[in-house]
Amino acid sequence: MKTLIVGIGGMTNGGKTTLATSLQEQIPNSCIIAQDSYFKDDSEVPVDSNGFKQYDILEALHMQMMMRDVDSWRRDPESFLRQQGLESQLIPPSVDKEVFVLIVEGFLIFNYRPLDELFDKKYFMEIPYDACKRRRSLRVYTPPDPPGYFDGYVWPMYLKNREEIESDTSEFVFLDGLKPKEELLAAVYKDICQEIQRLRVSAETISVFQTMFQGF
Repeated sequence: MKTLIVGIGGMTNGGKTTLATSLQEQIPNSCIIAQDSYFKDDSEVPVDSNGFKQYDILEALHMQMMMRDVDSWRRDPESFLRQQGLESQLIPPSVDKEVFVLIVEGFLIFNYRPLDELFDKKYFMEIPYDACKRRRSLRVYTPPDPPGYFDGYVWPMYLKNREEIESDTSEFVFLDGLKPKEELLAAVYKDICQEIQRLRVSAETISVFQTMFQGF
């Protein structure tokens, strides 16, 4: 059995969730862990000097809990999928040649070092300021964004968080979130499938060598 961990990060409303969900629907033996599922209770989220809730920092998230789930998948991907009710994603085993894929999606997944070090593939969704602000205004949040929140907090924090990973940008595949979602899906799906095939060939090669040396 081989495993592949894919990170889909980037700015708010860039299309991360749409891409991750579409990939999970097409890739067998795959599942998603979404960072948005690990927000702390609103009462625990700190407030900045302007009175804005600081949701866009790691301290607003239960990152250790998220890592426990990632580690649970790493220990036994098949059991993890069954626990998540994703039996339909499983395909029959084929002599250790199957590849299990974990898609981790979120806006700060590359800023948390213990998680960032696990990714085999990294994709970063980007859209321009105007498009991001427009999309954000159409989303319904609980609690809702207060007046001035995007310009006073969300966008500056995105720039700050992106700056933190600047030294590692050579490892990323940057995606234009303004492109049609079908086009983005096709490109990323092809890239991941190539990596899956590489892992399968590697597993098959190892299996052949193991069989050869059993007689010695």
